[in-house]
Amino acid sequence: MDETSGALAVFKALGDSSRLRIVGMLMRGEAYVELIASRLGLTSATVSHHLKKLEEAGLVECRRTQFYMIYSLIPDALSATLAELVADAAPPVDNDASYRDAVINAFMPFGKLTHLPSQNKKREVVLRHMLSELEKKDPYTEEEINEHIKKYYDDYCCVRREMISFGLLRREHESGVELYHRTDA
Repeated sequence: MDETSGALAVFKALGDSSRLRIVGMLMRGEAYVELIASRLGLTSATVSHHLKKLEEAGLVECRRTQFYMIYSLIPDALSATLAELVADAAPPVDNDASYRDAVINAFMPFGKLTHLPSQNKKREVVLRHMLSELEKKDPYTEEEINEHIKKYYDDYCCVRREMISFGLLRREHESGVELYHRTDA
């Protein structure tokens, strides 16, 4: 079992309220199935099932006495920090370029935006990409911004509003004309 699947097994094992209660009880000392069942108001079969899951996750061990199977927590099983558990599960840190490329390819497969992403992070990637293709000058008229956006998406008003709300464009009213300034330039 690799580190990632081990961490996943621990999270799955602890993701049940009955198993958490069993772990809490075993933190105070070892116990046998019938004792755990009576103290927690569960059936012996249910406790046995949960103990098996905890054992598979490497949290609990058992030893046989003459009449009972005695369960206890494995020393140091719960001492791992969250950071230690998930360290191997996280993908290697890659530069953001691969993420941006994946988002652009997903939402703009043929250079046109299919729809605005619902996730803000992806939406911002798409909006920044559209602006990066805009000729650098300052300021822009509303017509210039609209024509540029129409190359990518028909609802230019919505996209322009989104660019403003994300702080990528700043609008000002000057001499009866709406002017737009890029904030990333």
